[in-house]
Amino acid sequence: MPNAHRYITTPIYYVNDRPHIGHVYTTTVCDIWARFQRLLGRDVFFLTGTDEHGQKVEQSAAERGMAPSVFADEISAEFRGAMDLFGLTHDEFIRTTDPQHEQQVRTFVGRLMESGDVYRGTFEGWYDAGQEEYLTETQAKEADYVSPVSGKPLERARQENYFFKLSGYQDRIEALFAEHPEFVRPEGRRNEVLGRLREGLQDVPISRTNFTWGIPVPDDESHVIYVWIDALFNYITALGLGDLSSSRAADRHEYWPATYQVIGKEILWFHAVIWPALLMALDLPMPRCVYAHSFWISDGKKMSKSLGNFIGLEQLQACMDTYGRDALRYFLAVQGPLGSTDADFSRSQFHETYTTDLVNTLGNCASRTSAMIGKYFEGICPPDTGECAGGGVEWETFTSEQVARSIAAMDRLDLAGSIEAAMSIVRRVDAFINDTAPFKLAKDQTKAAMVGTILHRCAEAIRIAACLLEAVLPDHVADLRTAWNFGESSGDLAAECRWGGLPARTVIEKVMLFPRIEA
Repeated sequence: MPNAHRYITTPIYYVNDRPHIGHVYTTTVCDIWARFQRLLGRDVFFLTGTDEHGQKVEQSAAERGMAPSVFADEISAEFRGAMDLFGLTHDEFIRTTDPQHEQQVRTFVGRLMESGDVYRGTFEGWYDAGQEEYLTETQAKEADYVSPVSGKPLERARQENYFFKLSGYQDRIEALFAEHPEFVRPEGRRNEVLGRLREGLQDVPISRTNFTWGIPVPDDESHVIYVWIDALFNYITALGLGDLSSSRAADRHEYWPATYQVIGKEILWFHAVIWPALLMALDLPMPRCVYAHSFWISDGKKMSKSLGNFIGLEQLQACMDTYGRDALRYFLAVQGPLGSTDADFSRSQFHETYTTDLVNTLGNCASRTSAMIGKYFEGICPPDTGECAGGGVEWETFTSEQVARSIAAMDRLDLAGSIEAAMSIVRRVDAFINDTAPFKLAKDQTKAAMVGTILHRCAEAIRIAACLLEAVLPDHVADLRTAWNFGESSGDLAAECRWGGLPARTVIEKVMLFPRIEA
């Protein structure tokens, strides 16, 4: 990647909805990727935040007898609290009510108006009030004139708006997809956009007059900027690109273009078509990849509060209370819907993943190894003398291959693939212990050096696997670093994962990383 900087964003979350598993999942995916990049020594900027303008916020505030700003403050604080609860390491939490953001949005829209990419006109058609989105006649007909998201009837609307000339970017958007097949991932999502592109692009309204809670259009305060246009700009206002003379821009402008913009599939069109067209109009680079993941379902059914299977913060907190925060992070990473299909969040599957991967594999392997070092070598890591019976593992070669696999997978946002490479090291250690049977060899005093070599190699392999898993399991890897005395992260993960990093005579304390829990 030519740019030394790495930049990852979540969508900014609309304050009309309280935090739930979807918000936590997207932000955790970004957090794991950002942590991993930092462990590699890369310069990363990780952005999340809240989207706070629009008709729905204005209405929700009115229903509660509150000013929109007070309502937005309250819900945004809940999102910020959720980020803290799950230990997420974003570099900034942006709000669209931040004065710096509002000022820059007006600047960007002003440039679009001056360039001729925005004009004033009248829209007459179908309006999805829940999504605050206009639909074409074709889209409305295909949806049977109900909202594709809420299922509520579409409204017939006529309104004067400012329009962005999206239709003028048809050829350039098509060229973007042709020349950069990785621009939208996964492949299924890319194909969805290509299918819709074939219908032809229509100009899109970028202002509203049916509410007032928003950023005024430059030189026409009777219009407010459409919440989606306002929201999309957050990815560059956070870097100060609308005010290059600012200290924010001086510190951050080089992070653009974004490495990954991670979103849910329901908002793909805005990010895959409207957003790049706006950037083209402003002569700004494209993000490298818009990654649109699928949804979580619950126990095989679409989540619904009425069905009682909705996964909110309370349910996630209950999982953490029982299994720990790292276990939740691990489950989201390995079982989550990063691909084109939805993923099921069930308590039984959570328990099975925890028990199989974390208790029986990683936890048991670290426990067995440290217990034998304690029993046979008084808790002092023995040297690798080269004398080893059986096992047939070229550890340096094998671990090097898995480290490369893990790093490459994480670079392409394949969290499960990265974790699988690390866990394959742990599983090989388990097999190695069973093949070499150091617990049997230890009965023969003449085999002490051989036992020491076996256990040294086990501990070293587990150390490497743990380093690869640190972005996913930060709390437990920190515990292992302390118990096994291999220090804090060096900031050079590739070097840290080279074979031979665990010196002989290192104190190895027995660990019980993941307790067994009854279902």
